Amino acid sequence: MKNIATMKGYCLMAGLFCASFLVHAQTTFLLVSGIMQDGGQPQLGCLQACCKNVKQQQFVSSIALVDSANSVFHLLDATPDIVSQFQLIHHALPTTFKLGSIFLTHAHIGHYTGLQFFGREAMNATDVPVYVMSRMSAYLTKNGPWSQLVQLRNIQLQALTQGITVQLGNFQITPLLVPHRDEFSETVGFNVKGPSKSLLYIPDIDKWEKWDRLLATEIGKVDYAFIDGTFFADGEVSRPMREIPHPFISETVTILAALPRAMRERVYFTHFNHTNPLLQHTHPDRIRLEKDGYHFATTGTKLPL
Repeated sequence: MKNIATMKGYCLMAGLFCASFLVHAQTTFLLVSGIMQDGGQPQLGCLQACCKNVKQQQFVSSIALVDSANSVFHLLDATPDIVSQFQLIHHALPTTFKLGSIFLTHAHIGHYTGLQFFGREAMNATDVPVYVMSRMSAYLTKNGPWSQLVQLRNIQLQALTQGITVQLGNFQITPLLVPHRDEFSETVGFNVKGPSKSLLYIPDIDKWEKWDRLLATEIGKVDYAFIDGTFFADGEVSRPMREIPHPFISETVTILAALPRAMRERVYFTHFNHTNPLLQHTHPDRIRLEKDGYHFATTGTKLPL
C-alpha cells in the first residue's frame, strides 16, 4: 500500500477524490469553515480597500467537526454565510455525510442567524438538533422568526449546561461560559475532545482578564486554541472601541509571551474584523507573530481530532 504522502500527491492531481481520501485518512477532524467577525468581508457600508474586491469574500467564523465513522459533521455556530459554508463542507466530504447538530455560542448576528435557512422558506429541515444555553433557548423560543423554527420543528433545541459534557459520536463537547456583551443570551466557548486531539473554541470574549480562567492554563489543556482575534490593536475602527470590547491580538500575545513556543503553536487567531491589518499575509506584524509560533485561521484548513 502506498504511504499517505504519496497518496496525497495523487489526490492533488485527482481533484475531488483528494477530499474523499483525506476524510478516510483522518477519521475525526475539524474543518475551518469561516474566520471573520459577524459582519463578514466585505462588510456592509465599507468602501475601504479591504472590502472593494467582492471576489475576496471571507465567511463568518465557524468550525465543522467531522466524524467520518458516523458520516456526520457538527457545526460550531450558524452564521449568515451558512449556505456557502455548507457548500464548502460538502465539497470536502463524501455526499453521504449529513449535518448532525449545531452548537451556538451566543445571540450576536454572526453566530445564530444562519438558523433562518433551516425554515420552510429555504431548506425546510426537520428536527435539526441545536444545542444552546438556557437564555439562548428562551430567546429563540420567544422571539420570531426563530420561534417558528421551533414550532414547526425545523430545529429541536437541546439544553446545554456550563461545564457539562455532551457526547456525540466520537466527540465530547463542553460549554464554557465567557464574559461578553450578553444582551440577549449568555456567551460560551466550547472545549471539544476527539479520540486523539482536543480543541478550545472562543471566537468572542470581552477581555481575557475578565474570565474566571487563565488563558494560558486553558491553552495548556488542548491541542488547538481557536481564539478571539477580532482586532489587532486599539484605534483600528473609528468608533469608540470600548463599545465593542474584544482582546486585541497585541494584548493576547503579551499575556502569552512567557509560554514556550510549543504552547504558542497551539494558538489560532480567528473571528477577524474586516479592518484587522493581520488579514494581510504580508503584514510585518503577522509575519513576526507567525515566526513566534502563532497561527491565523484560514478557511478550509483541516486539523485531526
